[in-house]
Amino acid sequence: MGVSRLMDLLADSREVIRNDGVLLLQALTRSNGAIQKIVAFENAFERLLDIITEEGSSDGGIVVEDCLILLQNLLKNNNSNQNFFKEGSYIQRMKPWFEVGDENSGWSAQKVTNLDLMLQLVRVLVSPTNPPGATSSCQKAMFQCGLLQQLCTILMATGVPADILTETINTVSEVIRGCQVNQDYFSSVNAPSNPPRPAIVVLLMSMVNERQPFVLRCAVLYCFQCFLYKNQKGQGEIVSTLLPSTIDATGNSVSAGQLLCGGLFSTDSLSNWCAAVALAHALQENATQKEQLLRVQLATSIGNPPVSLLQQCTNILAQGSKIQTRVGLLMLLCTWLSNCPIAVTHFLHNTANVPFLTGQIAENLGEEEQLVQGLCALLLGISIYFNDNSLETYLKEKLKQLIEKRIGKENFIEKLGFISKHELYSRASQKPQPNFPSPEYMIFDHEFTKLVKELEGVITKAIYKSSEEDKKEEEVKKTLEQHDNIVTHYKNMIREQDLQLEELKHQVCTLKCQNEQLQTAVTQQASQIQQQKDQYNLLKAQRGKDSQYQGSSSDGVQVNGVQLEEISRLREEIEELKGNQELLQSQLAAKDSLIENLKSSQAASAVHEPSATAASTRDAEQVAELKQTKSLPVQGESEAVTAASTAEVEGRLAALLQETRELKNEIKVLSEERTALKQQLDSSNSTIAILPNEKDKLELEIKDSKKEQDDLLVLLADQDQKILSLKKKLKDLGHPIEEEDELESGDQDDEDDENEDGGKDHGLNI
Repeated sequence: MGVSRLMDLLADSREVIRNDGVLLLQALTRSNGAIQKIVAFENAFERLLDIITEEGSSDGGIVVEDCLILLQNLLKNNNSNQNFFKEGSYIQRMKPWFEVGDENSGWSAQKVTNLDLMLQLVRVLVSPTNPPGATSSCQKAMFQCGLLQQLCTILMATGVPADILTETINTVSEVIRGCQVNQDYFSSVNAPSNPPRPAIVVLLMSMVNERQPFVLRCAVLYCFQCFLYKNQKGQGEIVSTLLPSTIDATGNSVSAGQLLCGGLFSTDSLSNWCAAVALAHALQENATQKEQLLRVQLATSIGNPPVSLLQQCTNILAQGSKIQTRVGLLMLLCTWLSNCPIAVTHFLHNTANVPFLTGQIAENLGEEEQLVQGLCALLLGISIYFNDNSLETYLKEKLKQLIEKRIGKENFIEKLGFISKHELYSRASQKPQPNFPSPEYMIFDHEFTKLVKELEGVITKAIYKSSEEDKKEEEVKKTLEQHDNIVTHYKNMIREQDLQLEELKHQVCTLKCQNEQLQTAVTQQASQIQQQKDQYNLLKAQRGKDSQYQGSSSDGVQVNGVQLEEISRLREEIEELKGNQELLQSQLAAKDSLIENLKSSQAASAVHEPSATAASTRDAEQVAELKQTKSLPVQGESEAVTAASTAEVEGRLAALLQETRELKNEIKVLSEERTALKQQLDSSNSTIAILPNEKDKLELEIKDSKKEQDDLLVLLADQDQKILSLKKKLKDLGHPIEEEDELESGDQDDEDDENEDGGKDHGLNI
């Protein structure tokens, strides 16, 4: 209840009351997580952001500073408040804070303070100490809303104060750290120079420049480390700039690799250390780039053959330079050789390296040199542990015998322990950011402390192991590798079969859809055909009554496809033709009787009388008989009457014959349409008969694939049992075993989405 009353003060119209309320909430939330949560859920973020906007954001006064400090108190080390801040879309409201433009001549002290606090607030949300999931979601949100792009604009702007530039570099570093999308965008940012240079190159130029401020050089190194953190693509791009095939022969542009080599071999010890650590991060957990870096050749002087980068590092190490330089080179060599037997072989191939390391470790030097001795012991231990026994002169057993004779195992382990006991080692292991008060304290790198912690124990065990144990371990490793290869092979086979199975399922679904469509079409066609058959049978029954009139020409004709309207029309025409025929027959009968009377009265000649009552006589015979009747001689007026009647009958018969021919043509067309529909039905039936066979074949293939997959799973289970037994043997022998889940989770952390975008960058030369 009290907190709610205090939150109401932030909305008070009196500025004095509001500002005092902000100061009071600052004091309450400084170290109390419960009050922080209550204040956050009382809509504090919304009110504070409104106040900052009203006061002018970075151009505002002391009120903006107080609000930013209160926001930091609410968000720092408070995961629930950070998640609430992100889910409330408050990150998007931070973007206008950094729209400072290119003309930055008027930087007041208050503006510098405000912008510095704003950058720190961004870093609170993406700090490496936060849970990885929360940090990743905030990083993606900052890229999507354009906040990262705005920070890169400040990074490359002119006239930015050194403190703001340093804090901006640190902020960009943590926004891109471990986020593939943000790292890809940062690699595409160019400085607005002529010609344009990548932001990474401009940053490295500041890092290896001894005239730049120390804090700025540390910030650039941290930015480079964050760019390469879990970014194998970026590591490959950096190493590729050192390879002979990608070096610019014209010398017009400077690459990141050339800057790193220049810093590695310069006279400034801090540049040596920074370049060595930066190059070590380009090799971190990336065996491919470790092997690629072995191809790098350096031209030492005119007339002398080029030497490899690995050889040049050992040469400088043997010359006895400053401690900071030697520590940096030793950290680079340890990172390079770890988990890379090929690099170990190249290192041991130079016969001067092992005697130099044993000599350094065996000497009794002062406290300052003890750290170098410990790093030399670590490098020699890595050469033993990751040795593949490809060189006869430096086998594992021979190197251990050499240590026992010249150094002593106990003395070697003691020197190895100097690293983790050093006071600066624990300080570097706490945070990834290289934060040192002065260059003298810049000794250890955070990622290197992880490597020492990982290798110190296994090297100690490797030194004390006998040759028989080494042989057994090698045999177990080979067996595990063989089983891993078999498992990998079967996993790939199962993946391929899963893909094939999915494809076959998709084909089955497609064929089912096609089958359903065809069945629907066949059903529709069958219903249409049945309708046509019904109409045909109906027409056939109606036409059966007129078979006498149609005569022999209409026998056997089949009708199909006649519509109901056509049937009605044909029926009416037939009835009309029947009436006309009866009328003509009655007229013919009258004329016949008249002609018969005339014939009997005259008896002039024999007369052939046509049958007037025959119902089945053909139309052509009726016309011929009428013509014959017309040709008979008739006397007086009866002959003229007979001629007129005969002409009228002939005209009607001719019209009747014409209509009959048209009806036959229509019947013929309908018959052809019925034949075509029957062919379509036959085609559809054949298609339906084929589809079940194809479906049966696909189902059989799916059953075979499932059976084969079950067999493979059984085989995999057997292989897993063998692997578990072998791992148990390894554990009994004292060899550490990495669990497969950890390996897979590590691989998954390396995979992120890619997305490139453009940006502008300048202004690192102060």
